[in-house]
Amino acid sequence: MATPRKIRVWDLPTRLFHWLLVVCIVGAYVTIKVGGLWLDYHMLFGYTTLGLILFRIVWGFVGPEPVRFRHFVRGPGAVMAYLKGTRVRDTGPNPLGALSVVAMLALLGYQAVTGLFATDDILSSGPLSARVSNDLASTLTGLHKLDEWPILILVALHVLAIIYYRVARKQKLAAAMITGDAPADEFHSAAEPTRDTWKVRGLAVVIAVVAAGVVYWITTLRVSSGY
Repeated sequence: MATPRKIRVWDLPTRLFHWLLVVCIVGAYVTIKVGGLWLDYHMLFGYTTLGLILFRIVWGFVGPEPVRFRHFVRGPGAVMAYLKGTRVRDTGPNPLGALSVVAMLALLGYQAVTGLFATDDILSSGPLSARVSNDLASTLTGLHKLDEWPILILVALHVLAIIYYRVARKQKLAAAMITGDAPADEFHSAAEPTRDTWKVRGLAVVIAVVAAGVVYWITTLRVSSGY
């Protein structure tokens, strides 16, 4: 029996971004609930999340075609066509999944940025909290906390969607995000595999280093307490 043909649907940098983001979301949630000295780790997860979001935004413009925003962010018409089953599947996020990608980047980016200004006035504070007024820091801290539930809801919907596709459509989305490959017969005949060369990966490393450098620079802006 011939082995079903596979097609590369996710490049390695995108896959690493995805799973590192999962680790950060879980880590940040657990550490904030435990509290105490674990808040230092919560902040580290937040910094990493910010770096990942910066990376993904840039990658959405210069990465392989299927992960570029211009490729998968479509209007309501494309979403409706997909829901009706009249739109063929292509590599990269489907029109409905694209909404989830954009929402996740927006919510997590918002959470990471507001976290830079958040403070509990006791054990921990973001590196930029002392650079704004106490009232603004308090407001941003409140907004940072309020964003928790929208993120949890979006994550839950994401997980439910993966289960639905696995059970109802027999598509192993999680497996594809691990291996990078999916059965070719799930896509239209003209679908092009995602570029996942060492040149692509090298570009991703450069972007990741720059993103990490930007986040590190932000952490150096913390105002000394003077003690």
